[in-house]
Amino acid sequence: MREVPLAGGLTSDLEALASHPKIASALRFLEEDNSVTVKQQMAITAIPAPTFNEAKRGEYYLDQLRRLGLEQVTKDAVGNIYGIRPGTGGGPTLAIFAHLDTVFPLEINVVPKTREGRIYGPGIADDSRGLATILTILRALNSENLTTTGDIIFGATVCEEGLGDLKGVKTYFAKRPDVDGFIALEPGLAGLVTYQCTGSRRLKVTYKGPGGHSFNDFGKPSAIHAMGRAIAKIGDLKVPSNPKTTFTVGVVKGGSSVNSLSADAEMLIDLRSTSAHSLSLLEKEVVEIVELSAKTENECWSTNTMAVSVERVGDRPAGDQAVDEPIVQTAAAAAKILKLTPFTQGPKGTDANVPLNLDVPAITLGCGGDFGGVHSLAEWFDPTEAYRGPQHILLTIVGLVGKPGVSQALLKERKKRG
Repeated sequence: MREVPLAGGLTSDLEALASHPKIASALRFLEEDNSVTVKQQMAITAIPAPTFNEAKRGEYYLDQLRRLGLEQVTKDAVGNIYGIRPGTGGGPTLAIFAHLDTVFPLEINVVPKTREGRIYGPGIADDSRGLATILTILRALNSENLTTTGDIIFGATVCEEGLGDLKGVKTYFAKRPDVDGFIALEPGLAGLVTYQCTGSRRLKVTYKGPGGHSFNDFGKPSAIHAMGRAIAKIGDLKVPSNPKTTFTVGVVKGGSSVNSLSADAEMLIDLRSTSAHSLSLLEKEVVEIVELSAKTENECWSTNTMAVSVERVGDRPAGDQAVDEPIVQTAAAAAKILKLTPFTQGPKGTDANVPLNLDVPAITLGCGGDFGGVHSLAEWFDPTEAYRGPQHILLTIVGLVGKPGVSQALLKERKKRG
């Protein structure tokens, strides 16, 4: 964890904005709304929403956005939910999204419970907190009838987690070349500003062989043996520490009994890097190892009956931007003004990967509160002073899109992609 350095020049603009009566009142509203926000966070958590099955939670969220006055509230072809809060005109367009999906299957009980000041429930932090944060910010803006210069799009994506492969945000940006900046909301202490993204490739490797009896058919190739050859070589790979590049064989399965030569085997491989180039090189090396493992297994038994196939089942693009980008500096300065420490934990994988890879300025901000056990059944959230996250996000948003008569938009309008 390290502090995000301030390049200077924005603090005075944001100080004037934060002290404006309507903004100051909206910030107070967020503190007073903390208990309402937490109750809504719990209500969202209680609606199961595994990746690829977010429809029920999406319908709830669509209704909430409509109730809060967003215009053109939409459910798109893949299930993303979003609407627009128009500005007065002439400013940039900023999109703010949390994600609907969780990592927990439908049969898991996700109804949260409060115990000793903490709220326990699968998904209570990731990303029910982000979804609830958007709603409290909208209530705060509405409470003061607060106008902005630029348009703000608020919404929720599907398929952010796991093999969802960022399908929601990929679909959104395929149809929205007009977005000038993007903020993803994720679990994180107030003041967290993530401005670099880790890319990943996920490979499904499948081996197919003749199979047979372990004694009577000994001499035929084994799918599990072939896969084992590959795993051993992958485990010996050397990867750069800068840019940070990683690999793991996360899932293996195959075979039918202890006394059989396996006819099939399968593994899932996760490759990651902050560099798109390093990621591509690593993927090429792993694929070569996998193909060689099948060839070696065939040569060992003088046959050609072992086959292997590789399917890319995940592709999260890497992305990077300078710390002095206006979107980063605005978030950092906003944190300082609110007496928070702007900090980063290094590159992460979030919905912000996609816009960053498209050269759209993008950051991921922490939504406040303390939390732990993310992606586990013991996930928990502590709502103590959790409102500080939404306060930081609101000030960042208004700073970026501008407030008529008070501050210019700090986010630049981009040349529209065709």
